[in-house]
Amino acid sequence: MNNPELQKKFFVVLLVLVSLAFGWILLPFYGAVFWAAVLAILFAPFHRWVLRRNNQRQNSAAILTLLLCLVLVILPLTLIGMSLVQEATQIVSKVRSGEINFSLYFKQMVDSLPQAAVNILERYGILDLETFQARLSSSAGQASQLIATRALTIGQNTFNFAISFFVMLYMLFFFLRDGQDLAARIRDAVPLSPYYKRYLFTKFTTVIRATVKGNIVVAIVQGALGGLIFWFLGIHGALLWGVLMAFLSLLPAIGAAVVWLPVAIYFLLSGAIWQGVVLTLFGVLVIGLVDNVLRPILVGKDTKMPDYVVLISTLGGMALFGLNGFVIGPVIAALFIAAWDLFSSAPEPRHPANANSPQ
Repeated sequence: MNNPELQKKFFVVLLVLVSLAFGWILLPFYGAVFWAAVLAILFAPFHRWVLRRNNQRQNSAAILTLLLCLVLVILPLTLIGMSLVQEATQIVSKVRSGEINFSLYFKQMVDSLPQAAVNILERYGILDLETFQARLSSSAGQASQLIATRALTIGQNTFNFAISFFVMLYMLFFFLRDGQDLAARIRDAVPLSPYYKRYLFTKFTTVIRATVKGNIVVAIVQGALGGLIFWFLGIHGALLWGVLMAFLSLLPAIGAAVVWLPVAIYFLLSGAIWQGVVLTLFGVLVIGLVDNVLRPILVGKDTKMPDYVVLISTLGGMALFGLNGFVIGPVIAALFIAAWDLFSSAPEPRHPANANSPQ
């Protein structure tokens, strides 16, 4: 039977099925492949510079770029992770020995409250110290049981992480070496005009670079400043809290205040007035200023997305995809806006090859 229309439909169905099957195969390592592609996009300008200086030798240029990525990104993260584990272990030991006593901190806060506020909170049972201690002990017991249960899977998780890490490095090498050819083949396969493809692909790479570089710079600066002020005020685990503030700063508008604001409130309520005032002023005027100044410059300026869209897409992306979502969410939002801009704008020019991309 020679029916061209039927053959075309069958081929489209076959194409969809094999594409879904291939995506299913890659699903266990989607994070490794995703971050390999992200790092390849970020380091592409340096790779092109190395190619020009290296007589277009693809393998050596890819290896040099990969080494730079290891030195600038992966090695520092590994060292911070090792220090973080060590400090977290020390904090856990201090909690178990009683050096860090949350019940005592809670009682100090209660004693510093006005009587009217105490009466209101007691009415709702919030200030029942015995209940609080019982809940704290129960939570500690549940946490210990959870840690004991998960301890058996630590080796397996470490093994899976090691595999994903080497898959990422392996894919990064080939994305650097063959990335331009692969991108060209994808562009050729997309059934759109050159005008639309150029605009969408440019938007895709621009948003990835702006989101990753901007958010990471803001996270590093806010985490470093937060850890520094915690260390200055003598708070236990300054590195741990600094890393947590850096992670939370990926969320626009919310950010590091989730960590430093409760600590400042505790200082003010417990009578450590100058510590509370210093932390509040530093958090609002320094840590907050970094978010309000750097993020619009590094992220919003290039992505051309409103702050509320960046916030919602980041939160939604992280809810669906975990840590990868702080990149995936804004990229999807940017492509959504770009596609609707193209749809609602004037028809594409007659000579798209010579036309400028729409703003």
